[in-house]
Amino acid sequence: MAEPTLKEKTAKGLIWGGFSNGFQQFMNLVFGIFLARLLTPADYGMVGMLTIFSQIALALQESGFTAALVNQKEIRHRDYNAVFWLSMLISVSLYLLLFFCAPLIADFYDTPQLVPLARYSFLSILLSALGIAQSAFLFKKLMVKQRSIAIIMAHTISGIVGILMAYHGFSYWGIATQNIVYIGIVTSVYWYYSSWRPTFKIDLSPIKGMIAFSGKLLLTKIFNRVNDNILTVILGRFYAANEVGYYTQAYKWSSMGGYMISGMSLSVAQPVFAEVSNDSVRQKRVFRKMITFVAFVSFPVMFGLGFVAKELISLAITDKWLPSVPLMQMLCISGAFVPLTVLCQQLLISRKKADVYMWNIILNGVVILVGCLLVSPYGINTMLQIYVSVYIGWLFLWIHFIKKEIGYSIIDFLKDICPFLVLTSVSIFLTTFVVRGISDMYASICVKILAVACLYVVGVWIFNAALLKECAGFLLKKIRKGKRKA
Repeated sequence: MAEPTLKEKTAKGLIWGGFSNGFQQFMNLVFGIFLARLLTPADYGMVGMLTIFSQIALALQESGFTAALVNQKEIRHRDYNAVFWLSMLISVSLYLLLFFCAPLIADFYDTPQLVPLARYSFLSILLSALGIAQSAFLFKKLMVKQRSIAIIMAHTISGIVGILMAYHGFSYWGIATQNIVYIGIVTSVYWYYSSWRPTFKIDLSPIKGMIAFSGKLLLTKIFNRVNDNILTVILGRFYAANEVGYYTQAYKWSSMGGYMISGMSLSVAQPVFAEVSNDSVRQKRVFRKMITFVAFVSFPVMFGLGFVAKELISLAITDKWLPSVPLMQMLCISGAFVPLTVLCQQLLISRKKADVYMWNIILNGVVILVGCLLVSPYGINTMLQIYVSVYIGWLFLWIHFIKKEIGYSIIDFLKDICPFLVLTSVSIFLTTFVVRGISDMYASICVKILAVACLYVVGVWIFNAALLKECAGFLLKKIRKGKRKA
């Protein structure tokens, strides 16, 4: 059997990545509805206050070694083995540190109940460490299907566990347990599908060859986690737990679409970019196609999600969460640009520009932090406006550095994304007139989704039929191939 081409591998990875992340967000939607009805904003706020600590710990334990391994042309057993044992050592040390620092965390938020919750939640750090090398192995081999199966199983089982615990009155303990179960299952399935196994012949010397590259990625990941959770920290410090809960819920619902698209891109972007990194012309062509495809999906999904936010929140998790709606709508605006930023970052990593990647993330985080602190007395809406503005504006700085690498300019970028941005905006604008007289929420959300989708697809077909035809052609090819096998 002929070896699949890079285009076929990429398309297959995007399909499986899209399916996996689509299913993941669907399950988040289903389980989120049940949990939000059973729990209070304060319950979500309790767990949200700890998120930044666990996220930084997870970044430290991974230390950028996955990307370092993927970028190596040849990987030996000793490389994986060194990453596995170093990750375990870091994780045990981090858990012990956080275990004894739990009272300090509780004092910072003036919430004594966080002490036992923190010590329990941070157990996920130990479980996650067991799967880092296995995850890198599957990622390097572009085994997107196997990674997708792990995520699907984990979401299903952990979601059921979370709902059962919430139903029986365990409140925020159920959310913490759900996360621990999720990581445990993902790690177990990674081990099942990976043919690599660690050995007790521990040699950390291969780390020396990776540390210059991975160290920059580590610092970058830490700042990424801080950037993602900075508003939760500020709210938790200056506002009540229920305010943190409203923001956490808004972030959760807005990120469903963004994570689906970003996850789909991340499942293939770096390995594909790395494979063509020696040919700038080809890499630019691949990058441009991926930008176009992601813009084609991201704008209607994220802007559409913001468009139906009020109906979605009210119908799914009741009116008690309506203060989350304006927060969610603002996060959907920046969320539409997240997958595009992710592609830029992955290309720079494939070009071994970890220093550019690192400093961009650090400066971006500093600007967001200073801006949000300055306007914090004016409330969370103003803080979010600063956050969204800085995030979108920073994307053009990413493109500036991409141009230096492969000659892809801001003009090229605008040409690739603006048709989809305009078509989405026009589709939503026209739909507002269609639903103006509809008072029933069920009818309103259905008409909004159908009208925007139809107008958008028709617009894309008129102005960029080649993209739709290429997507449809690939899917038909896969269907015919499946029928022949059957």
